[in-house]
Amino acid sequence: MFQPHDYLMLDELISEENKLARDAIRDWVKQEVTPIIEESAQKHETSIKILKGLGEIGAYGPNIPIEYGGGGMDEIGYGVIMQELERGDSGVRSMASVQTSLVMYPINRYGSEEQKKKYLPKLATGEWIGCFGLTEPDYGSNPGGMVTNFVDDGDHVILNGAKMWITNSPLADVGVVWAKDEEGKVRGLIVEKGMKGYTAPEIENKWSLRTSATGEMIFEDVRVPKENILPGVVGLRGPLSCLNKARYGIAWGAVGAAMDCYDSALRYSKERIQFGKPIGHFQLQQKKLAEMITEITKAQLLIWRVGTLLDEGKATPAHISMAKRNNVEIALKIARESRQVLGAMGITGEFPMMRHMMNLESVITYEGTHDVHLLITGHDITGFNAFTC
Repeated sequence: MFQPHDYLMLDELISEENKLARDAIRDWVKQEVTPIIEESAQKHETSIKILKGLGEIGAYGPNIPIEYGGGGMDEIGYGVIMQELERGDSGVRSMASVQTSLVMYPINRYGSEEQKKKYLPKLATGEWIGCFGLTEPDYGSNPGGMVTNFVDDGDHVILNGAKMWITNSPLADVGVVWAKDEEGKVRGLIVEKGMKGYTAPEIENKWSLRTSATGEMIFEDVRVPKENILPGVVGLRGPLSCLNKARYGIAWGAVGAAMDCYDSALRYSKERIQFGKPIGHFQLQQKKLAEMITEITKAQLLIWRVGTLLDEGKATPAHISMAKRNNVEIALKIARESRQVLGAMGITGEFPMMRHMMNLESVITYEGTHDVHLLITGHDITGFNAFTC
């Protein structure tokens, strides 16, 4: 049956198992997120109930092996879950995608068996919340310039430095932190709440992602056991592979935000009467709505194809960059256009457009800025590295 946001019946490309998971997440979002999300955004509060609920419904680590508490799903399954979470709110999707792609993924791929058994099951259930420390106050798009470092101290290392713009850090029980060793090589370390010298103050007064906690990670002579160092990777390849996973989830999530805005605008256009008829009768409103569903459909096809390539082991970082850049861009434009369909009502908390719009202003920047992803595509198709110009 035709759905307002599934114009080309793309559901036929999704497996029954993944559709069941998606629909379960969609129902949970309607019941647990939608009723409280506007108030949470207005108050700049992170709902602990939502944080824990994400673990209960299997949104943490759905593509992590079952033996470590994950869902064992494929990448399309992970994607449709992120889509439905961001239909609710980008902040909610951020909490889940950070836990999955930036914390559980590196532990699963690069961690020791002991690390996997210790951390992954508790992260999967939401008993523990995780965060990912890469960005620094002076180094965002240039992670190789990081100054956070550690030195040898017997059975431990001594960690010093700071990370900035870290989702979940004020609430996190564990953090995967990237720092340079004494040879200048980038390594991953698992830092736990309560380690002496480690603090994670929250960043206040955000106009965006107000339903998720964002903070810093400050390390002042923090003694980290050597057994907490990820043994399976050395160099920027480690954190960059995590970012690829996160960007993939973001590309699905952005489609969810666009769908929510479009669905709201379409319903409103059929109900709002002006000049004696619903505003959906007028040409300019139909133009807006037709362009929205066209862009949503193109974005759905793009990220579905990237997901199938990931499952086949064929997707490249450049493929993911294209999807992230395109899908967030169209979502932000749709949020703005759908707000115009609603006129003044679109700025109120009765409708989701302004909240999505403010959130997407962050999403278009984090995990690689809009312009950086353009240059990644440019590098891939020309062979010339514009980052060194």
